[in-house]
Amino acid sequence: MPRVGGVTETGIRRVVVGTLLRWWRVLRDDLCTMRPDPLPPSVWLRWLPHGLLCLVAFGVTFGGLAELQDSGGVGGSIAFAISLAEGSAVVLALWRPVPAWWLSTAAMVVCALEVRRQLLAGGAHGFTWPWSVGGLIAHLAVLLLLALRVPARVAVEALALTLLLTYLIEGVLGAADFQPTGVLAAILFTVVVVLGAALRGRREASRALVEQTTLTTEERARRTLLEERSRIARELHDVVAHHMSVISIQAQVAPHLVENPSEELRENLAGIRQNALEALTELRRVLGVLRAEHPEAPGRPADPATGTAPHAPQPTLERIEALVENTRAAGLTVALRCSGERWSLPSGVELSAYRIVQEALSNVLRHAPGAQAHVHIEYLPIGVVVEVANTRPTRHAAPSEGAGHGLLGMRERAAMLSGVLLAGPQQEGGYKVYAYLPASPADKDALPESPTATGRTPLATTPTDPPSTPYPADDPKDDTA
Repeated sequence: MPRVGGVTETGIRRVVVGTLLRWWRVLRDDLCTMRPDPLPPSVWLRWLPHGLLCLVAFGVTFGGLAELQDSGGVGGSIAFAISLAEGSAVVLALWRPVPAWWLSTAAMVVCALEVRRQLLAGGAHGFTWPWSVGGLIAHLAVLLLLALRVPARVAVEALALTLLLTYLIEGVLGAADFQPTGVLAAILFTVVVVLGAALRGRREASRALVEQTTLTTEERARRTLLEERSRIARELHDVVAHHMSVISIQAQVAPHLVENPSEELRENLAGIRQNALEALTELRRVLGVLRAEHPEAPGRPADPATGTAPHAPQPTLERIEALVENTRAAGLTVALRCSGERWSLPSGVELSAYRIVQEALSNVLRHAPGAQAHVHIEYLPIGVVVEVANTRPTRHAAPSEGAGHGLLGMRERAAMLSGVLLAGPQQEGGYKVYAYLPASPADKDALPESPTATGRTPLATTPTDPPSTPYPADDPKDDTA
């Protein structure tokens, strides 16, 4: 068996046949398909192209019919069939671009062969061949729609087959006494396919950018929520650890307060103290993990948002006056009013009420320069009501670098206690934060139905009444009411 460069002729034949089969499978999967591929669902993209392309199809059908009959010498029935196929291909390309390309290509081949017969017979002097004017316009529209909605590889394959057929008919088969359109058609087809592929790539890049932006926004909101919950959890762990320490001490001291305590009492109190110590140890471990995610430098506050030292006691409403004084020292005019009979609220309620006032006053400093703030704390038999309102700012606020924790943290604290938090612009200008925190989650059914139930002005939280100046909780992207 002859060998060429160390390779047998049979081996070369197998390689060539295998390559051709692979190319055929690719072409078959790409172009031999009837799958629908409609335009994107947009208002103007849905109707405007349909109308324009229907006009193009109408012009191609009847203009091509007149061209083939008058100048090409083609019979009426054949000319009408070819023109109708070219026009139908334009309309079909709106939904099924690949079958439309096959229909347009078949119409071109039939038209070229029929006109060639007339050219050789002398009945179509100087006719545009192998592409008629109507067929050229129709195929341009079909190739553009094909390139807009199929992968670039499929569009290039369709273009290559179109150019190959044009070359075979005009260059190999040939005719006589005609005006050639093969080179012009090749240039126009290439430009249209490149344009369509570029527009499709730009549309896909825009869609991917929108999806990535949406995912980034959702991830940022989720991360912000988790960070705020972690901060709240660290504070509440301190409160719970304090109570567990008190339980342990009381269980240790209780036997000494009773004369001749029984052995069972000593064992029970010892068990209570042991359980309290174990729970306290576990709480400290969890608290260590939570604080390890946000390590503080020595000598600096643990939380810049709260100004609380790492091991300082958690604040309560007893320190609200000190908070107001610090805010006044920062340049904000604040009026504080307390009403109702003060009673010993649970530690979590006290802490959450304090933090809500602190966040709200910080937001007034950041986003409402020149405004006056009013803080009202009302003690109820079933909880506490906190209101922080500010007047209209006198100047525009500087861009905020907040992390977007303001309203989010307030809502998380209120929801944790089964409370209510409302925030939004006021009708007369400015902003108001209203929070009701029940004494315990069991008091949820006793919530006031609305702020007006206690004689307060309701918030203007409707979307049609925007604030006079942007005043979100921490950041313009935050969850404002």
